[in-house]
Amino acid sequence: MAAAVAVHLSDRTYSIQIGVDLLETLGESFESLQLGKKCAVITDDRVGPLYAERVLQSLKSANITAVLLAVPAGEKSKSLPVAEGLLEKMADAGLDRSSMVIALGGGVIGDLAGFVAAIYFRGIPYIQIPTTVLAQVDSSIGGKTGVNLATGKNLVGSFHQPRAVFADVSTLQTLPEREFNEGFAEVIKHAIIRDAALFEKLQSFDRSNIDDLTSIIRRNIEIKAAIVSQDEMETLGLRALLNFGHTIGHGIENAAGYGNLLHGEAISLGIVAAARLSVAKAGMPPTDLDAIEALLIRFQLPTRLPSNISTDSILTALQKDKKFSAGQIRFVLSPGIGDAFLSSSIGMEDIRREIEALR
Repeated sequence: MAAAVAVHLSDRTYSIQIGVDLLETLGESFESLQLGKKCAVITDDRVGPLYAERVLQSLKSANITAVLLAVPAGEKSKSLPVAEGLLEKMADAGLDRSSMVIALGGGVIGDLAGFVAAIYFRGIPYIQIPTTVLAQVDSSIGGKTGVNLATGKNLVGSFHQPRAVFADVSTLQTLPEREFNEGFAEVIKHAIIRDAALFEKLQSFDRSNIDDLTSIIRRNIEIKAAIVSQDEMETLGLRALLNFGHTIGHGIENAAGYGNLLHGEAISLGIVAAARLSVAKAGMPPTDLDAIEALLIRFQLPTRLPSNISTDSILTALQKDKKFSAGQIRFVLSPGIGDAFLSSSIGMEDIRREIEALR
């Protein structure tokens, strides 16, 4: 039995379905969405062999014609040349403004396919079918699409909201342990900024319990959906709270070279740095910092920076991040687990000190 969470936007509402074996009933759901009878299913060469056939069969049952487009797995596919290649193949297949895109995969595929949908015929509908923890609790929700440049992550993109999201929790069972765990950096982040009870629940989380996993995924979707509903375009400062740990984390990810540290692993390091700054600048109890580090370690996430990543390379990457507003650092701090706020009081020397403290 699927649960549904609504994302309420200024011009429309869309639904996020959460449950087990949702891929089998996609055709029925697509019929009710009425998004046309032609689509591109964009996936990668790791997820495609696992789930593409089930998706294609489900679409066929609803008389939807689909072209399957697979790109190499990994962050390097989140680029303008790969996006251009997909657009050319969609045009060759005869897709038009009445067609749609389906993103089947993790965060890279969701961002890439969403971006392609945003710019093809100046915008066509797309559906998210996230298959990783990271994508289900974070990147598939909220309409941020984009690709990376050599200069930085997500520097080219668009807000383009999906028409629906289908979070099939059973797809998480095939994730390698490292990729499963990296998604919990975002889960822990949500708990820190919004839900102390969720933080407590994670202490005894059991991956093998599908009901427990579904409950965790649903709660995180609720948190992000509520924030996005209130601040869709990140103009009020509320949505920026989702960047807790990301300012330094993205700098680390870039400096390490995309793909060398998984996104969630870099964010884990950023969370530790943000928590340490929260102790120094926002009154977070040191016991909360200890609890955060312990929980990250429980999910086998790093809390110490690899020695081959220099502080200066992180700072250089960080200053190119779009979370810098007119040169000013917008940094998310937490006064204690379950709460967060946006601060302009953090300077580059504070950040340098905490990067060094990660070693």
